Order: sequence, then structure tokens, then C-alpha cells
Amino acid sequence: MAELSNEDIPIKPIHGTQRMAEKNRAIVIWLIVCCGMVVAMMLIGAITRLTESGLSMVEWRPLIGAFPPISEAEWGRVFDLYRNTSEYQLENAGMSLAEFKTIFWWEYIHRLWGRLIGIAFGLPLIWFALRGYLTKPLALRLFVLFLLGGAQGVIGWWMVKSGLVDRADVSQYRLTVHLGLAFVILGAMLWVLLGLLDYRATARPASPQLRRYSVGLLLLIFTTALSGGLVAGLNAGYAYNDWPYMNGQIIPEEYGDLTPWRLNLFENVAAVQFNHRLLAYASVLAVLFVWMAAWRHGLRGRTRRPFDLLAVMVFVQVALGVSTLLFVVPITLAVAHQGGAIALICLAVWAVHTVHRNPAASAEPR
Repeated sequence: MAELSNEDIPIKPIHGTQRMAEKNRAIVIWLIVCCGMVVAMMLIGAITRLTESGLSMVEWRPLIGAFPPISEAEWGRVFDLYRNTSEYQLENAGMSLAEFKTIFWWEYIHRLWGRLIGIAFGLPLIWFALRGYLTKPLALRLFVLFLLGGAQGVIGWWMVKSGLVDRADVSQYRLTVHLGLAFVILGAMLWVLLGLLDYRATARPASPQLRRYSVGLLLLIFTTALSGGLVAGLNAGYAYNDWPYMNGQIIPEEYGDLTPWRLNLFENVAAVQFNHRLLAYASVLAVLFVWMAAWRHGLRGRTRRPFDLLAVMVFVQVALGVSTLLFVVPITLAVAHQGGAIALICLAVWAVHTVHRNPAASAEPR
């Protein structure tokens, strides 16, 4: 991998000192690594969910749980614990130890990677703080991020516990909370990172209207991603595998089957998948609308780049979503679809940061 040079990352100097700019560069590289680890964590989580591995570890041991079984006796013990779960009894009765090890390793990697993120974020944070690299506002933001990461671990176990009772899957509500917090952590970390980068400003400010559009677009994309969590939690992608119709209908006749009616929005497979499709279409239209608004408001070059990339990525994401549906959720396509959602969220955060946090984001030569 090519080594980053001083010219590769545009760092914002603080108080005009080169020494502080060098400190910022170290923090930026650290945050880039941490963002990459969070993205990897989300993709590993998608694989864990798609391989139905999430309930294979029925114990939560934050310290000694970092070590996997190493003896046959220990493997037998954790397998016996799994065989007492509803998932085993309802779906995997008769599973061999070798088959169990396959799903166990995915969940183990998922949890281990979470611990590694905590170390990779927490230890450098302490070091930067002790060395005086952090301003008070930056230290506070980073500390809040660390707390959110810890909360995510607790929520992950809260999610797993929902599947260890009288059901064979975790609660779609808890899964969606877990997914949503992952997006919040990644987006917040990216926001802090972008705040440390120094992009040239020009005289013409971004309009308040474009700032509002950008924030609205981010919220819509985030809502669409959350609806995808409900789809995953209900395994709704394995139903209605035609497009653009659903079993030959524009609106599936099963849409309002549940009572009270509000439950259809969260627990009805047909309604949840239809709503996700509808939000996806709305996201496409909103991205194009905001992209045109950015063009009309005079954004050029670097300041318009996130909007241009959003306009491309949203169509890639739709293609991935439709392909995942038509091919009945193959793991490769489904994980790529999750990656597309991550890319859209990150680009939307970048777009909001460009026009909202930088009061002079505007026309710039290409």
C-alpha cells in the first residue's frame, strides 16, 4: 500500500501552526482507519445475518469471550448451549458440530472485530489526549463516539437475546436499532474527520435552501436504510421476488392484513418490502433533485463532488437491490447492497458537511 504523504491529505491547520497541522494529520489518518474498520464491521455483520450465524454464541462474555473454544470439550459445551435455543430446535435440528463451527466462527469474528475497533479507537484516543493533540471540543466529540461504540456492543447483545427465547430469529426492531446506531457511529465519525480537512473556500456561500435539501436527503436515505433493517429482520427479501411488481401486483394484496393496522408497517412482510421499495424510489428522486439544486446554486469542482457521486451511487444501489431480490438474496449481492447503503450514507454526510459546515462552499474551478 502506498504511504500517505503530506500532500495527500488536506489538513486544516489550527492557529496557523505547522506543528498543529502535523498533529491533525495523525488524527485524520487514525480516523480514516477507524472508519474503514466500522465499514468492515457492518459488512461482517451482514454476512453474519445472512448466514444465520448471529445466535450461535448464546453467551456474552466481554473479556474471556475474546478467546474461542480450543478443546473438543469446550466446543461440545458451546454446541450444547446452542442446541437449547429455539433456532436450533425449530430450524437446525440435527446440525453437526462441523456445521455449527461454520456459523459460530462468523459470529465470533463479528464480536472480535467489535472489540478490535474499541481498542483501535480507545487507546489512540487516550494517547492523543495525554499528548495534547486534542482541543476540548474535539476531545468531547471523540469521547461521545467512544461511548456510542460501547453502547453498540450492549445493543448487539440485547438484539441477540431476543432470538434466544421462543423465536428462531432476532427481533426485527432490535436489529434495526443495531443497524441504525452503526450508521450513526459511522456518519458521526466521518463528520468529525471531515471537520479536520482543509478544503479551500471561495467567496460565494452555499444557500440555506441547499443546506436544508441536503439534510432532508440524508434523513431520507437513513430512513430507507432503516427500512432495509426491517426487511432483513423479517427475511422479507425471500418473498415477492419479482420486480417492479410484487406477485404481479403494484401493491400486494397482503399489505394491510395485520390488525391493528400500524403493525403492517413493521411486522407484515409484504408491507415492509413494499415500503422499502417505495423509499428507495423516493431516494432516487430526491438525490436527483438535490443534485440539480447543487448545480443550479453554482457548486463546482470539489464542493459538488459528493452530489455527483450520490447521483451515480443511488442508481448502483437500486441495481444491487433489484438484483438481490430477483436472485433471492445471494450472499454476495446482499452484502454488496449493504455496502451500497453505507456508501450512500457516507456520501450524504459528506454533502451535508460540504454545504452546511463550510459557510463558503461554492463555485470552484474544476
